[in-house]
Amino acid sequence: MLKKASLLLSAALLSACSATSLSDLPERLETSVPQALPPMAMFGSSNPEPPRRSNAEIARDFLDLTFQMESGRPIPVLTRFDEPVTITVAPGAPATLMGDLDRLIQRLRNEAGIDIRRIPHGQGDASITIETMPRARMQRAVPQAACFVVPRVTSWDEFRVARSSSRTLDWTTLTTREHAAVFIPNDVSPQEVRDCLHEEVGQALGPLNDLYRLPDSVFNDDNFNAVLTGFDMLILRAYYDPALRSGMSREEVAQRLPAILSRLNPGGNRGAAVPPRVTDRDWVQAIEDALGGRLPVPSRIAAAQRAVVIAQSRGWQDIRLGFSYFALGRLSLSRDAETAVTAFVTAGRHFDRVAPGSIQSAHVDMQLAAFALSAGDAEQVLTLVGRALPAATRAENASLMATLLMIRAEALELQGRMSEAAAVRLDSLGWARYGFGRDAAVRDRLTEVAALSPNNRS
Repeated sequence: MLKKASLLLSAALLSACSATSLSDLPERLETSVPQALPPMAMFGSSNPEPPRRSNAEIARDFLDLTFQMESGRPIPVLTRFDEPVTITVAPGAPATLMGDLDRLIQRLRNEAGIDIRRIPHGQGDASITIETMPRARMQRAVPQAACFVVPRVTSWDEFRVARSSSRTLDWTTLTTREHAAVFIPNDVSPQEVRDCLHEEVGQALGPLNDLYRLPDSVFNDDNFNAVLTGFDMLILRAYYDPALRSGMSREEVAQRLPAILSRLNPGGNRGAAVPPRVTDRDWVQAIEDALGGRLPVPSRIAAAQRAVVIAQSRGWQDIRLGFSYFALGRLSLSRDAETAVTAFVTAGRHFDRVAPGSIQSAHVDMQLAAFALSAGDAEQVLTLVGRALPAATRAENASLMATLLMIRAEALELQGRMSEAAAVRLDSLGWARYGFGRDAAVRDRLTEVAALSPNNRS
């Protein structure tokens, strides 16, 4: 399994509303950012929301996540590790990785009930090995992968040898899980490293598929959710429930799931599962063409428009329709602001209907707040940012939080509330260091946001 690069750039910023060049910006920008940025902000304990869907729907999602690869190939039997599960990190990992991994392990123990612990590298036969390396080196082997996980190997060297044997790295040939290796770039932001940890360790332990229809899961290629959610932890808890075992068929698992989920999630004992409309390959291809970055912008916009048409023609009323409009809004920013705003508003309406107060809606509100800032509507900016921040915080999306706070600071300055603006801007920088990584990237984002404000146009 691999996490695709750049299908969703977290906290992508409005680019159409201001043609301001850096030379047009006042000197305030040079003096408002401290020469030494504040310490990096880090997340503490997580507070995931429980899944909102019925257990009947969750059982259907469990089966579709577990018994099919993203390519559509069927997986004949459920496989998992025998507990206890051990995890180790090869030398060379970024400084923030260990802390984020330990937080993840604690969550897996507490929320998913998995007996898992970290062991020193080289001091035991670990179930899961995490190895980091420069992104360019990793992508020479697996182009366009942000990170990925493979079975049956314990190192990058073993992976390179095993690539000549398709069976060795084929998840569908497993009858149980003994070893897996997770490969993550070590030259990206702390948030990107953390996101890879969650998705790839989650898939090393459990489901191997991604489903675009899921609004509350990292097992979804839209990449809105970046840390394991309450739904994901319930799926993993069911995966390692004593009533299941490696080698069970889909039919055998389906028979036991209702009782398992009723016991683990009694609040979900309501309603029936409505059969989902299949995500056909035409729509997936349109989304990948739109957001994959390989085509010229006009072709990508046309692909996003095609995704909208397909979603509408299929009668989808779930997260996929909102995502189609969101993609169209993102790609229209630099070409047609009116189309972008209309697409974002439509996406937000669909997101709010399916998952009120979600991270998807927060991304929409950030884009609309950027438009409002460019128009000088400080009150609307503050309303939109205030509505988006709780979801961004709950989702632990530091880059989105930082961008929202930077936008809020500019709106406060428009209202003449200078001391409040300075405090909010300073707060944004700690989160930006985690979300964007390099100090230069932090300063670039601050400059981009400032350029939207009417105060900073010549």
